[in-house]
Formats: sequence, structure tokens, C-alpha cells
Amino acid sequence: MTFEPSINVLEAHGPIYPGPLAQHQRTERELRRQLTRFSRWMYRLGFSPGTSGNLSVRLPFDHRLVLATPTNCSKALLRPVDMVIVDTNGRFLAGTRNVTSEIGMHLAVYRERPDVTAVIHAHPPIATGFASCGLALDIPLCAELIMTLGKVPLAPYATTGTDEVGASLQPFLRDHDAVLLANHGIVTYGKDLLDAFMKLETCEHFAQVCLTAHQLGCRKLLEDEALQKLQHARARYQANGAPFRD
Repeated sequence: MTFEPSINVLEAHGPIYPGPLAQHQRTERELRRQLTRFSRWMYRLGFSPGTSGNLSVRLPFDHRLVLATPTNCSKALLRPVDMVIVDTNGRFLAGTRNVTSEIGMHLAVYRERPDVTAVIHAHPPIATGFASCGLALDIPLCAELIMTLGKVPLAPYATTGTDEVGASLQPFLRDHDAVLLANHGIVTYGKDLLDAFMKLETCEHFAQVCLTAHQLGCRKLLEDEALQKLQHARARYQANGAPFRD
């Protein structure tokens, strides 16, 4: 199926966009491909069984516009043409499907974090298991998590697909880049889809490490001095505007 970017949306808002229309169309086309690619990766990793999970990106030529995955679709079967455009109030602007029912969660992140351009919500099984047991991922056990994400808090339970989810996240969004959703899943966000996706992978890996350490029965938590050094190192990376990467 041939896809043409949402020229009607771009033309309607054209005067406020810098640069030629063709450039915006190319950008939108590439972001649709990225959403499709990361959706399939999520599915293959078992992070979005059935029709669960959703992804979105801000359109860089106008941060009032969000490109998101549709509702009721397997992430393994999505195509670029399936993506939907809404504004930051959740108003439908373009697409052949309905936007994800969890779009309110994404918009809550974008409103609170103007630095964020991509949001991913998923149901990775081990991290979701922690969330379903009322456990945050905040144990000082693994240097990698402390350097990349610090702690991953647990937001209180909220009904899926309602504004309650965004409200439950709000207290954590400013100081964290990943939040567990009680009895639901996880949301991660970052400067682009790759950044948000790597945070998702890191959270699930850390959840597996925590579970394994618990099963082995002899976990060794980082001591205060080591923890402080890691926190100072993370602060230095953040001050330089670069995330930590091994």
C-alpha cells in the first residue's frame, strides 16, 4: 500500500512551519518507519503481546503534533500507513485508524517534559511482575541501572485508557525517565525512540537481575560509598548533556 504523508495536516498548518513542505513529509515518513520498526522489536522481545503496548513521537517541525500507534493492532503487523496524528490535546487530525486508547499517558509525559520527543508504553513480563507485586525497581543492586536511570518508581494503580493513568504518572515525570504502572506495565521516554527503547530494555533486564538475585538468596546491595560515586558520575554525564553508555 502506497503511503503519502499527511499533507492536509501540513498544509493546514504550513505557515507556522519553517522549511519546505517536502522536508516535513520526508521527516514524517521516516518517523512512521521508526514507529513500525520499534513496534516490531517490542513484539519480538515479548514486551507487547496481543494488541498491548503503544509508541509515539513528537513531530519535530511542530511539537503540538504527535504521531502515535493505533489502537487494537498487533505491534508485529503495524505498517507506516497505520500511524495516527493527534495534537497535544488528543484531538484526531489524520489517519485511517483510531489512535491508541493510552494516548493520554503519552500526552501527560509530553506536557510535563518538553525535552522528551518519544514515549513507549509496554508490558515486559518481569518488570510488569514487579509492578503487579507493588514493587518499584529501586534496589541499589546494579550499577548499570543507577547510571542510566537512577531509580524506577511505581505509580499507583489507574484504570487503563483513562486520564487517571496520566494523573498517576505526573508526580514522577519530572525526575525520572521510566515509571512502573501498578498492575499494568511500564512507560519510558527520551530524546528519541531509540533512547526510550533502550531504557525499556534496561528496565526489563534489571527486573530480571533483581528476580534472579532474590531466587539465589544472597544478593549483595551496593554500599553507600559506591552508590554515591555512581550518583555523582551520573550527575556529571547529565550536566554534560550526554546519557551514560557502556
